[in-house]
Amino acid sequence: MYSLTVKDHFDAAHSLRGYDGECSRLHGHTWDVEVTVEGETLDGVGILYDFKRLKADLREVLDAYDHQHLDEVAPFDAMNATAENLARVVFERVQVVVATGVRVSEVAVWESPIARLVYRP
Repeated sequence: MYSLTVKDHFDAAHSLRGYDGECSRLHGHTWDVEVTVEGETLDGVGILYDFKRLKADLREVLDAYDHQHLDEVAPFDAMNATAENLARVVFERVQVVVATGVRVSEVAVWESPIARLVYRP
């Protein structure tokens, strides 16, 4: 089994509705997002999935959130844009755009340089 990970980021603001603390107020993050795909079959060149292509797949998903107020962007208009929810939503959306032959195995979301959350189904 081969495993390939790429990382990108976006900047966005949010507030945590119903949270008892300072994060209930509007604030922003530079969210770093890592996506890992896995597979067993290499192509004729010996590549599982082109790094360049996976970077483009991730960017396609993250562009919807970049420089946005996440509380106003679906599905986060109906749920809190927590690291947990963000990781799951990015996972589901990246899985749709990656080509066949690999599967998304995990998405990690960093809301700060020292705070990381990983989603695996």
